[in-house]
Amino acid sequence: MQQLLLDIRPAARPTLDNFIPGPNRELLGHLKKWLAGETVETALYIWGPPGSGKTHLLNALAAEAGVTLWNGDGEIAADAPLIAIDDVESLTESAQIAVFDAYNRARAAGKRFASAGENAPAGLGLREDLRTRLGWGLVYRIYPLSDTDMQAALTQHAQDLGFDLDPAITRWLLTRTSRNLGYLLRIVEALDRYSLQTRRRITLPLLKEILP
Repeated sequence: MQQLLLDIRPAARPTLDNFIPGPNRELLGHLKKWLAGETVETALYIWGPPGSGKTHLLNALAAEAGVTLWNGDGEIAADAPLIAIDDVESLTESAQIAVFDAYNRARAAGKRFASAGENAPAGLGLREDLRTRLGWGLVYRIYPLSDTDMQAALTQHAQDLGFDLDPAITRWLLTRTSRNLGYLLRIVEALDRYSLQTRRRITLPLLKEILP
């Protein structure tokens, strides 16, 4: 299973349109307005538990702006139309300094800055000056999906990859494995690859073959 999860074809490109909002419908609407420049504030911060969709949303915002998430290596492009930083709680000391400087430059130039982490700004174990900056802009909490919404997300992801997912498979995954949506989406991708490799239909027994 580990090898299948590592050796998978590229996932469908995250977009705001293929994000399953669930209880985050209002958040999604705010992000679309923010991306369209319909809000005064140019910076935003999204927080919530792992697997709730923060990375999907940041990647979608970055793709719309023609940039990629900054991974902590190299310089942050000061002239980019959008700076996007994920997992801020994992930033090293030097990376925090770089992000702090990038935030200030983006704000001064009126450019957009998007970031995400597991906790609200006040609960982040970061430099005080950076924590303060992250709380200056729009701050949104993202909530985990319900079972129904997670099933919809898995079904949609399978359709994006080109196949229909049996509802019995989604129900089994939600009751027998981790509820981290990112992990579950990778299982769907691995199942698709295994089906192509073995030339067998995607069924629940086939899924059980690739899981420990």
